[in-house]
Amino acid sequence: MTEPTNADGDTSGPLAPAPAPRRSRGRALDAVLGDLRAVDGALYAAVAATSTPTLDRALRRLSHAADHSKISLAIAAALATAGARPRRAALVGLGAVAMTSAASNLLGKRLVRRARPDREAARVTVDRYVPMPASASFPSGHTASAVAFATAVGVVLPVTAVPLGALAGAVGYSRVHTGVHYPGDVAAGAVLGIAGAAAALAAAAASPVPDLRSVYSPPRAPSRARMRRPRQPKAFTAW
Repeated sequence: MTEPTNADGDTSGPLAPAPAPRRSRGRALDAVLGDLRAVDGALYAAVAATSTPTLDRALRRLSHAADHSKISLAIAAALATAGARPRRAALVGLGAVAMTSAASNLLGKRLVRRARPDREAARVTVDRYVPMPASASFPSGHTASAVAFATAVGVVLPVTAVPLGALAGAVGYSRVHTGVHYPGDVAAGAVLGIAGAAAALAAAAASPVPDLRSVYSPPRAPSRARMRRPRQPKAFTAW
């Protein structure tokens, strides 16, 4: 028995077979992505509409200082002069930045090619402006590099984890505050940064260089000789 057709020989219509599951899944995925883009745009607009004159100048300067990972490079230089373990942390952190930056610029931005936000349409105040990059918006390279450095250094040198993590978060937010990224770009950059840090740490652990291979080794405990209590002087007994 043949399928019912119309006058033009088309099988579409109320009696046509059900659409393939792949098409329905594709439509559902498009709908979800559309909703996420709507939320992303709404968050961007909310930040743009919130008046924060006290923060504008500081966040603009922070965003500009994070160009080309200048903040991470300065911190790495300071760590390199603070001893063997901070030096290892700096090396692994810079390796994480290099891996993450390459993945962001050579893969992420070229594959997604998301357009930058329209700051004028969102009415971002001019006081927040930093130069609008010519590259694609997704993911945020500034955030990816900052998170990669903070994560890698924080693992090797735990005392730095909180301050560097807070700094990376501030860098990420500054990119939204200045109007050059959507919040989704920053979130994706953070995920990419964590992945880059994990890759750098794994590479360091497998490195033939002893200093890098020992990035996970805990600080040396004081030797027993140092832990011995000083002997108490013998009491003088008068005869």
